[in-house]
Amino acid sequence: MAIYLDNAATTFPKPLTVWQAMEHFMKNIGASAGRGGYRRALAAEEIVFQCRRLLGKLFNINDATRIVFTANATEAINLALKGWLNPGDHVITTAMEHNAVWRCLKTLEKERGISITVVPCREDGELLLPELDAAFREETRLLACTHASNVTGTVMPVQAITAAAHRHGVPVLLDTAQTAGAYPIDAQELDIDFLAFTGHKGLLGPMGTGGLYIRPGFDLRPLKEGGTGSVSRLEYMPEGLPDRFEAGTLNVVGIAGLKAAVEYVLNQGISRIRSHEEVLTARMLAGLEELPAVTVYGPRVTARKVGVVSFNLKELAPEEVAYALDEGHEIMVRVGLHCAPLAHKTIGTLERGTVRASVSYFNTTEEIDAFLTAVREIVELTS
Repeated sequence: MAIYLDNAATTFPKPLTVWQAMEHFMKNIGASAGRGGYRRALAAEEIVFQCRRLLGKLFNINDATRIVFTANATEAINLALKGWLNPGDHVITTAMEHNAVWRCLKTLEKERGISITVVPCREDGELLLPELDAAFREETRLLACTHASNVTGTVMPVQAITAAAHRHGVPVLLDTAQTAGAYPIDAQELDIDFLAFTGHKGLLGPMGTGGLYIRPGFDLRPLKEGGTGSVSRLEYMPEGLPDRFEAGTLNVVGIAGLKAAVEYVLNQGISRIRSHEEVLTARMLAGLEELPAVTVYGPRVTARKVGVVSFNLKELAPEEVAYALDEGHEIMVRVGLHCAPLAHKTIGTLERGTVRASVSYFNTTEEIDAFLTAVREIVELTS
């Protein structure tokens, strides 16, 4: 039996309704949204509208037109950073960021002359809040941070972060790639200004889907220009959302799948999904910590993390562990730096990387037990 534990990269499997919705769209609708007045075009437009509405319900966003569809969280982050920051601006970020944030910031540092302060974190990925308070300057224009690390699973104290930023009049961009659909997110309660999300991870939707929520009062430069199907006489992008940031034909087949996925998540309930993943994560952590040859990284308390566990075996390279798991047990995990060198530098694994096992709502306790048995066998064979 194959066991998939690379859900931090993309979740698998997807709910049945997701691929059914995509198949239905491809077979029976197939038209562009916002590009015609005939029934199929209107049906496509309705799918996009309803998906936005459901995302607004999930994230507690009152005006769903301020949710802009993108291809993924990376594009959403690029839109926020490149659309907001100007030459000379100062940005605060954390030592646990994914390259989606870090590479974009470094490019803007080179091309626009922005300055960056990286707030350090403890070895388990916990943010050092006193260091955050000391990082603000007069020219600070944005705080960009991950909601949860894709390496250690560590959940950031978002309310404390946004409170600190807003005391200084600084907006916050939150990268929810590892939390959307798997962890409670209330945009109003968390006081978030920009929320980037992807559809293919915790939201259980297809690849090629994601988006950015832009709080009222904030205006960004578009990342791209082109046709919107609205006010076509204008030579520049329209001012109204979401059209201002959705140039070109939308991925409506993907959005149809995302709509079905968000419906599934809402029907199951975030609390139920979160509880199940906590049980699996706790079981995995407990089993790995029984093995002296295994080093586990990140928080040990599941309340402080999502379902992502990084570990190493003393005698084997991460790549060898992953090969043994796949070849001998049909267990799929991720190894390396996970596109997050800052995080690996923080936890002391920049040179080696880690083995990462990550769970989803569709994993079972039996699968976790099989994974632990396989790791024990690998340890015994190499000791």
